[in-house]
Amino acid sequence: SVVTWGDPLGGGDSSQVQNRLRNVRRIQAADRVFAAIRADGSVVTWGEQKSGGDSSEVQSQLKGVREIQTTSYACAAIVADGSVVTWGLPHF
Repeated sequence: SVVTWGDPLGGGDSSQVQNRLRNVRRIQAADRVFAAIRADGSVVTWGEQKSGGDSSEVQSQLKGVREIQTTSYACAAIVADGSVVTWGLPHF
């Protein structure tokens, strides 16, 4: 399981996704965003929604994720076929 604390607006409160934070293999974090890769290659995100904490628009593409990088304003994931999926603020 994953335990978080700190400023709720910056990802310190993961209660909305806590039930999905199981079998976490790796976590990436930036100033306001967290992204967890689960053992099955799925991704759970939380934190400031517009900066990447909300990955719902690309969730169907986040299968077989190998790696994630986060910045203060956007996230990028490499998926199983080698393609890259991005989300967050588009101008970053």
